[in-house]
Amino acid sequence: MPSVPTPSKAGIIETIAGERHIPSSVRPDGTKRKEIKIRPGYKPPEDVEVYKNRTADAWKTRGSGGVPGADGLKDDKADGSASSNKNTKRREARKKTKAAVESGEGKQKGAAGSSSKEAAAEEADPEIEREKKARNLKKKLKQAKELKEKKEGGVALLPEQFAKVIKINELIRELDALGFDADGEPKAGEEEKL
Repeated sequence: MPSVPTPSKAGIIETIAGERHIPSSVRPDGTKRKEIKIRPGYKPPEDVEVYKNRTADAWKTRGSGGVPGADGLKDDKADGSASSNKNTKRREARKKTKAAVESGEGKQKGAAGSSSKEAAAEEADPEIEREKKARNLKKKLKQAKELKEKKEGGVALLPEQFAKVIKINELIRELDALGFDADGEPKAGEEEKL
């Protein structure tokens, strides 16, 4: 039994001999259309495959729901690329360490409290913060003194620069409260405490 060839979008059927034609048909009023022969090599516009731009197609279907660009992401996950595998492993490792830390903290709090390393880090923190603040104040004080020298040299200062010069005494008081002298160096009494 010979197989029936499937017609193209334009309705063209190709025979075994290589001839192409549109078969005869009956109109709604009952009259018969003749068979139409198609010359070799002709391709009707309906059968020409049109290039489809993914971006333009997504723009046309933008109201159909979903997240724009999500189609491409679905394809990336399916291929199992090396980077996606590596990122998946990283995420799993983070989850495991987080779970271990949480379970470890629960045990420590119930039994003996925090570890000695954590306690030492908490004790050193205020000292480090104090030194950072002192460095910052020392830097501001140095800038203010340089601006004061410029002012005394006859250079006109901007209002912001003039405000810095006015704050010199305030910066010195803040350094003193932290236990540093006017040059930003630790006071003699403070060194002995450390």
